[in-house]
Amino acid sequence: MHAHKSWSWQVQHLIEKCMTFGMSMEECMEALAKRADVQPVVTSTVWKELEKENKEFFDQYKQWMSEKRSASSS
Repeated sequence: MHAHKSWSWQVQHLIEKCMTFGMSMEECMEALAKRADVQPVVTSTVWKELEKENKEFFDQYKQWMSEKRSASSS
C-alpha cells in the first residue's frame, strides 16, 4: 500500500504541473501518457480523487478554464 501512495503522489504532482499550464483533465491524461508513461486511467482516477478532496478548488479551476477558453476564442 505504501508504494501505491507514493506512486499516486507522483501522479498528483504531475497533474499539478499540468494545471499550471491550464490543462483540462483530458489534456493532462494525454500529456502524461506521452511524456511520463502514465496510463490515462491512472491520471483520470487520481484527478477525480483530487476533485473529491478539493471540490471548491476544482470548481474555481473549471470556471477559470472556461473563462480562459472563451477569452482566447474571441
